[in-house]
Amino acid sequence: MSTVLKGLQADSLNIKIFESNDEMGKAGAALVAEQIRLLLKTQPFVNIIFAAAPSQSRFLASLITHDIAWSKINAFHMDEYIGLPADAPESFGAFLKNSLFGKVPFHTVNYLNGNADDKEQECLRYTQLLEANPTDIVCMGIGENGHLAFNDPPVADFNDPMKVKVVALDDACRQQQVNDDCFADFADVPENALTLTIPALMSAKYIYCFVPGERKAEAVSNTLKQQIIEKYPSTILREHPNAILFLDKLSSAMI
Repeated sequence: MSTVLKGLQADSLNIKIFESNDEMGKAGAALVAEQIRLLLKTQPFVNIIFAAAPSQSRFLASLITHDIAWSKINAFHMDEYIGLPADAPESFGAFLKNSLFGKVPFHTVNYLNGNADDKEQECLRYTQLLEANPTDIVCMGIGENGHLAFNDPPVADFNDPMKVKVVALDDACRQQQVNDDCFADFADVPENALTLTIPALMSAKYIYCFVPGERKAEAVSNTLKQQIIEKYPSTILREHPNAILFLDKLSSAMI
């Protein structure tokens, strides 16, 4: 069993710090699995939004080892690049298919299509899916620039009227994709994406946020210490009534 090194609180946000990314991922997966089981005692299906990023890999690898009624889960993902080939391994849909969606028998898997001819219509299609399947759980991370999904500081809106939108990615976000070894060069990273908005993510009953590694230490510090404003998108997590932030020793170094 993973041991919490330290537990903290920032406004409504619970923070759990672990020795390593591996310990963090195992502990988070156990809590998510238990929450799924609790929800299924009172409802027929559970709707979950998953993030796609290397920071989520240990958590996802552990989650699929748990005894979960996968056939009662509707799966969604929270963002997708625009302009990548449909079979590009860098796409978030491909990441989640390889890590999770293709490994367990979900009731439904709902992909965002970054190659849709009409991007606004695709946003509407996905919005309708989310509205028909109100979100129970979001499993997410925080970007180096503090973004949630692809809500970078220039486009983040805590009161966004939309649930899904087209966004331009800021330079810090695009550079992170290179830092994470998802792309070889900055120029290879798409400039635009589809993303679920902050209100769409915050509407979940439960949020589990996994943020390992030293490159995330400043973003974690900002999340917990800065004013809750769009300049620091992840600060909004401090207002969610049922959110847990999972950290390792490296990502928690500045708090």
